[in-house]
Amino acid sequence: MTRNIMAIDLDSCIGCHSCAVVCKQENNVGLGTFYNKVLTIGPTGTYPDLEMYYLPVACQHCDNPQCVDVCPTGASYQREDGIVLVDHSKCIGCQYCVMACPYGVRTYDESRDKGVIEKCTLCAHLVDAGEVPACVRHCPGQARFFGDLDDPDSDVSKLVTAKANHKLTDVGNHPGVVFCMDNCTWIGDEQA
Repeated sequence: MTRNIMAIDLDSCIGCHSCAVVCKQENNVGLGTFYNKVLTIGPTGTYPDLEMYYLPVACQHCDNPQCVDVCPTGASYQREDGIVLVDHSKCIGCQYCVMACPYGVRTYDESRDKGVIEKCTLCAHLVDAGEVPACVRHCPGQARFFGDLDDPDSDVSKLVTAKANHKLTDVGNHPGVVFCMDNCTWIGDEQA
């Protein structure tokens, strides 16, 4: 079975926010709503030994998504390939999933009077067409990778094998996005 994941090489991320911008364009995301955020971590340490990196944060497409468990209508669901989505035709805007998400990456969209929850979809419409998410395709630092982690020949699998791996704090949900880095000390248990 395919288990598509996102892996982000933090050694290559330049903090340009292109992922956030192209995501808004590709998914027609309204003002004040973000599927992707880029956090600045640091600087930490003592001069001259300072460290800093950028941490792009979006839906973690968890293995055990709490947002799906608490949804009273079944609007939040997980596909067989692991992508977590929201069916807007079923969403009543109760925001239980927003409260259940430990990473703060779901949002209630008020900008277009939709009254529904919005979040990163890993560009499921592109994935279904055999493409990669827009943020992967347009990353100028080539820091984002997407693919089947179980395929040893995939770019995402090669990256995860080559570098030190980190995930956001696991509170029983098992986040699916892998952050890879070798050049800094991981302090990325931050929330979005």
